Amino acid sequence: MAEEAGASVVRDGDWIEFGYDDEGDPKWSDQATAFYVAIAPFVRSGTVHVEGEDGARWSYTYAGGQVTQQGWNGWDGSVEPFGEPVDFPSQDRS
Repeated sequence: MAEEAGASVVRDGDWIEFGYDDEGDPKWSDQATAFYVAIAPFVRSGTVHVEGEDGARWSYTYAGGQVTQQGWNGWDGSVEPFGEPVDFPSQDRS
């Protein structure tokens, strides 16, 4: 699961916690995006912050069984999960 999430994954009782993987070298992918979209119905609330190798930063916020993306996804260039690529200058990737 950690590989698909692009993060460390730890079980805490009935909960699963995602965190930064400081021992590995996680890579973002279409599968990672799909994972974070697919878990939305099971997440009460929270935000996952992502920083790409190129410095791009985006996040996924969960509420009411839905996920919304904030920022520009440095992997696929979209501003929403699996959206169309959008061209932004590198200084606007935050």
